[in-house]
Amino acid sequence: MWNDIRNARTVSWMVSGLLLSQRSTFPHWLSHINAGATLAQSTERRVRRWLKNPAIDLTSIYGPLITRALRDWGEHTLILALDTSVLFEKFCLIRISVLFRGRAVPLVSRVLEHSSAQVSTAQLLPILAEVKGMLDFLKLREVRLLADRGFCDTALMGWLRVCGWHYRIRIKSSLIMAAPGKKRLCKVGEVKLAPRETRCLHNITLTGQHFGPVHIALGRPTDGPEQWQVVSDQPTGIETFAEYGERFQIEEGFLDEKSGLFGLEDSRLRDAASLERLVLVLAIATLLLVSEGLQTVQSGDQRVVDPHWKRALSYLKIGLRTVQYALSRGRTVFSRLTLQGGPDPEPPSRRKRSDADPRTTLEVGWQLVFRPLS
Repeated sequence: MWNDIRNARTVSWMVSGLLLSQRSTFPHWLSHINAGATLAQSTERRVRRWLKNPAIDLTSIYGPLITRALRDWGEHTLILALDTSVLFEKFCLIRISVLFRGRAVPLVSRVLEHSSAQVSTAQLLPILAEVKGMLDFLKLREVRLLADRGFCDTALMGWLRVCGWHYRIRIKSSLIMAAPGKKRLCKVGEVKLAPRETRCLHNITLTGQHFGPVHIALGRPTDGPEQWQVVSDQPTGIETFAEYGERFQIEEGFLDEKSGLFGLEDSRLRDAASLERLVLVLAIATLLLVSEGLQTVQSGDQRVVDPHWKRALSYLKIGLRTVQYALSRGRTVFSRLTLQGGPDPEPPSRRKRSDADPRTTLEVGWQLVFRPLS
């Protein structure tokens, strides 16, 4: 796993500095690192050398950690989200995350010197292949991938089909649909819906190459012109929109990293390799916190760190408060690494809306309601 034990110690201190300072800038880590150096400058040089070391194998570091956590997943469906985020208008962070009870835990991350969030399927396939290798090792076969319309590509759908993975992908209005007999129907965007109407199309093909059969769910949630268009390898229904809507958890994860919890945007790193290694440090920290938060809730100790009568914080925030609470009292943290499949037994309490139908409502920052027309 490690070509030098000193590399393991360095990354451990970096994760500690990140968690205790909640900043991605090295000067804020120094007071939390006790690596034996007398001068702060020596400690900072050690961190910078680690980030620039081409011998560091990121997969051999993070792979064993995330696979150990997923060993407890069980037979439940593993839901993955694929997305990209632009850093400093110069780099593109590509990420596949495990969606876990409202949080996106990084699985594989790559940073490219690429100023656009749009990447090709050829750039994605090596990352997806690495993910598949991990899941095959864990014998996790029931997988569902969620992605936005920037990843609407029949080549990607074909790869997912070969892997035996399911998918929910938002598609572009310009795609051509055809009936099973290869008779051209229309473009996706030419199907006009009334407000709050949904329509499901089954066993159709896409594009002039007639990729399929696939299934499409179309919906118009409000009086506005925007329509939601989701393609699936499985028959669609009104629940397809809620399944696709889980993808927004990965955007919350990017927000935590960039400006919310860890302040990645304050980093002064401006080369792809060093940024990718820094993102690894953030991924380890996220995994540790979510795992710690899960164990705090399962042990019944959440009210020690969460003042609400019912859980109102995410597992990530509970994990962070647990670490702070334990360290202030000299207690042990991170004694176990685990992510367990299945629904959240006690999701965070939220303010209820009287006009919302819980069976057909998907909250993604605004109220998105689909109701079939009678």
